[in-house]
Amino acid sequence: MDKALYISMSGAKQNMFAQRSHANNLANANTTGFREDFAQARSQPVWGDYHPTRAYAMTERPASNFKAGAMMETGRALDVAIPNQGFFVVQDPEGNEALTRRGDFVQDVAGQLLTPDGLPVLGENGPIIIPPASTVNIANDGTISLVPTDGLATEIVDIGRLKLVNPEIATLDKGTDGLFRIKGEPGAAFEQDPTVSVVSGFLESSNVNTINAMTEMMSHQRQYEMQVKMMKTAEENSEKVASLLQIQ
Repeated sequence: MDKALYISMSGAKQNMFAQRSHANNLANANTTGFREDFAQARSQPVWGDYHPTRAYAMTERPASNFKAGAMMETGRALDVAIPNQGFFVVQDPEGNEALTRRGDFVQDVAGQLLTPDGLPVLGENGPIIIPPASTVNIANDGTISLVPTDGLATEIVDIGRLKLVNPEIATLDKGTDGLFRIKGEPGAAFEQDPTVSVVSGFLESSNVNTINAMTEMMSHQRQYEMQVKMMKTAEENSEKVASLLQIQ
């Protein structure tokens, strides 16, 4: 009885973990540039002192889905999307470089270019500061140019270039903050990739399929209920065995 109880208990626990992953995907269905997480389950032996004794289910997040989301036109100068492969580089709270596909940038009172979460957007020479300007433009190669507020329309000044990178997808790991870093090297820096291009006035939508996410959540809910029923059945069987032993 204890084997059945252990298997169903561990299965119910892992169903809850899987639900968390799919719920996070669904919650970010409208988050710009979000990459959904895959989830899988596998049988894992529980090892004793010398020999394996039990097996249980284990839910894993093996990777993220790097399929591009849909392009949405906004017309806003600081909205930027990467139509193909590649990432923007931001500075995380620890001061390290991290990657994101989110391009709905904003400015603070000092003119610094930030993500909506308040993380500095990095250029080739560090954080980007945009001085007061009448117009701002971001070219396909990430070059940021502007017309000063007191200048003529023909007085275009380049102030920097977005740091655009394209590391190997297999080397990346997604953190709990939604940013990507090199696996095992959270402080690693990235090299500029001149082949990565951007489109100004557009944003990339999340690549989460809401129908699939809802279906997966419903499936895991049914699996959880089944595991609870198995635990109840194991308890009932144990009680019946105990009753028979008392009669003898």
